[in-house]
Amino acid sequence: MLEFKVRGENIEITDAMSEYIEKRISRLERYLNTEASYIARVNVRSYKEGTFKTEVTIQLPYLLLRAEDTQTDMYQTVDFVSDKLERQIRKYKTKVNRKSREKGYKGLENTDFMAVDPAAAVEEPEPEDDGLEIVRTKHVDLKPMDVEEAVLQMELLGHEFFIFQDAETDLPAVVYKRRDGKYALLDTVN
Repeated sequence: MLEFKVRGENIEITDAMSEYIEKRISRLERYLNTEASYIARVNVRSYKEGTFKTEVTIQLPYLLLRAEDTQTDMYQTVDFVSDKLERQIRKYKTKVNRKSREKGYKGLENTDFMAVDPAAAVEEPEPEDDGLEIVRTKHVDLKPMDVEEAVLQMELLGHEFFIFQDAETDLPAVVYKRRDGKYALLDTVN
């Protein structure tokens, strides 16, 4: 079941807008575990030039879903974001289920894969050192997954790199996108 947290920036979210957002995003519930509750964080932003940007983030136990879209019609952004999120879920489930069958892992519903939720990361205060300035520190939980799943998570999040725990070695690893568009793996050794 999805619980909605809808927020507007430079725009007041009316009941009609909220109902429309909930109706469109609730279509994703057919892919979710019915016994669990998830929070859909929706941010709608209005810009001076007459455009709207809708961002939706849903943290699942095995995946961080995130999509955004900018259009001149707010309702159209919600439609596009809903479609993007649905494609992400289907793509992820297809790839993970295929990998599970190939490698003999448990099915998707029993996996413990999870993306890093930037909103849940713990931020530390800025250090007061005159040397190298660290402006932000994040602590992340590494979840076991294979390299292909890590690349998929990275792409779904729109990041340039992704840190994870390699399911085969149980060691930390990083995948990143190279300038030539290919992927690379930084592996650790014991």
